[in-house]
Amino acid sequence: MSIWQGKTVGYGLSGSHCTFDEVMPQIRRFVEAGANVVPIVSYSVLTTDTRFGTAEEWLRKLEEITGNRVISSIVEAEPLGPSKLMDIMVIAPCTGNTTSKLANAITDSPVLMAAKAQMRNGRPLVLAISTNDGLGLNAPNIAKLLNAKNIYFVPFGQDNPQQKPNSLVAKMDLLLETCEAALEGRQIQPLLIERFRA
Repeated sequence: MSIWQGKTVGYGLSGSHCTFDEVMPQIRRFVEAGANVVPIVSYSVLTTDTRFGTAEEWLRKLEEITGNRVISSIVEAEPLGPSKLMDIMVIAPCTGNTTSKLANAITDSPVLMAAKAQMRNGRPLVLAISTNDGLGLNAPNIAKLLNAKNIYFVPFGQDNPQQKPNSLVAKMDLLLETCEAALEGRQIQPLLIERFRA
């Protein structure tokens, strides 16, 4: 039997819209493995239309894949803490904005409220970063979270070293495996990978 049978995964998306196509199949993997996936979106995901798709399209796709209604407000996300609903929470993609706020205890979006709830309960939180300044101003925030209890990272690397040398992106197809390790209290290795060769 799959370890995901009977497990609830809180799946947070923040506004790295260019990676949404990459993460949707990963959400489906959790569902196909037997997990109950609860989608949670940042305000950017909720309200922003881009060349990668409209907010309405992405929200509809999330609900179709998971079979659950999207949590899209801080008020809706707050009960996730007291209810201890989530066995594990994922933020994928996790933008530099979300990373910096999480590292500095700022809770101003549904995704961050859910993450705070997960940390309060001492349960695993998995981050799949996608940020243009991971080796720039956001480097100290990533370092702080790497040392935080119950926080795990999907392996990541530079996605375009020549044109965007500070940019870091997680290898999204390792999301399920990272979460399985996190449920056992382990950080999947290697953490730093060569994501693309420019």
